[in-house]
Amino acid sequence: MTTPTGWIQQENALCREIRTSDFLTAYNMVSVLVGPAEALNHHPDLAFGWGYVRIRLTTHDAGGVTGKDHALAAAIDEALKPFGV
Repeated sequence: MTTPTGWIQQENALCREIRTSDFLTAYNMVSVLVGPAEALNHHPDLAFGWGYVRIRLTTHDAGGVTGKDHALAAAIDEALKPFGV
């Protein structure tokens, strides 16, 4: 499986870091990820603060990256399109 554009595979996870202009934008980005995560019943590890959002996807019970992670990465990319990323 190829790694989606904008994502890197490291330590058995798909990871993406997005730079933002401020804290509110980072918060708003994280908030739009709830819907896709719930819809796929697959939940990312998230960190955010002033100027950044970090997303980490892994299938814990499989011990690494699976199709679930790739599907969520694609859904996250779609959800973040209104932010221009």
